[in-house]
Parts: sequence; structure tokens; C-alpha cells
Amino acid sequence: MSKKSKESKNTVEDKDTAQTQDKTQNVNGEQNPENQETVVEEVSELDALKEDLAKEKDKFLRLFAEFENYKKRTSKERIELFKTAGQDILQAMLPVIDDFDRALVEISKSEDKEMLKGVELISSKLKNVLEGKGLEVIDTKTGDTFDAEVHDAVTQIPAPSDDLKGKIVDVIEKGYKLGDKIIRHPKVVFGQ
Repeated sequence: MSKKSKESKNTVEDKDTAQTQDKTQNVNGEQNPENQETVVEEVSELDALKEDLAKEKDKFLRLFAEFENYKKRTSKERIELFKTAGQDILQAMLPVIDDFDRALVEISKSEDKEMLKGVELISSKLKNVLEGKGLEVIDTKTGDTFDAEVHDAVTQIPAPSDDLKGKIVDVIEKGYKLGDKIIRHPKVVFGQ
């Protein structure tokens, strides 16, 4: 390239730069108000868009967290439902178990050992099936400390001895629980 063409090219570029500066500046060397407004509008639009984006991100995160909490809550409820799904049926079977226990006591008084053996087999089979479904007997016996959250006090009597004060004197009806939940409180008599 010749020296003359380089000079003319530099001159053209200098003129373009000067014209651009003239457009953005007025005679006193200050920014042109029209261009300043455009820049301010672009900056304010950019800030508004950034603010909208931040709001939408926050909204999305809150919605996502709420959905995660919903999933956890429903899975926990589902597990509880499966644990106690047969609660109504098991509660309906409790009087049958009580009847078997009473029958065993009465049959053991008789001399018919074959009948006693048959009733014992049926009773143990029923209890094993129910235990397989999660039913547990609440272990309560005479001399245990009375706990109002676990035991259902039928009546209070004067303690037959000093060591039975505030303790269970007699168990009227067995208590049962399904998993960790008590489905029938043991009915007891306690001494005072």
C-alpha cells in the first residue's frame, strides 16, 4: 500500500470518529441530551429486566421448595397409611382375642384336655397371624407403675400394701398397639 492511500484511510477514520463524537457532544463539550436519554433508558430497561429475572428466579425457587416439601409430606403420610391400614380390622379382632383368652381360662377348669388343646391351637394361630400384621400386646402386669398416657384407669382402690401405692393392682383388659401407635389402652385398677 502506498503512503498516500494510508494517509487518506487514516483521515477518513479520523473524520468518522470526530463525527461520532460530535453527535454525542454539543458545542460546549457536554453529552448530547438525546443520546444521554437513550443510554439512561437502556440502563433502566436493563435494570428492570435484571430485577424481573431475580423475581422469577426467587418465585421458581420457592415453588420448587414447596413442591419438594409436598413430596416429602405425602410420602410420609403414605408410609403411615400403610403402617396403620389394617387398624380397623385389627381393632375389630381384639374382642375375639379376649374371648379366646376367657375361653381358655374356663376350658382349663374342665377335664376335657383335647378341647383345651384345640382352642389353644386356634388361639395361638390367630395371635400369630395378627402379630405378623404388626399387632403387639402392651406388657402390663400387677406391680407396674401406673402411666396415664399408656394405661386406662378403670378405678382406684386403696392399695392392699404400701409397695402397690401408685402402682397397678389388677389388669382388667389387655392393651394392644400397632407399630408405635396404641390402638387399645390396657384397662387397669391402681392403688392409691
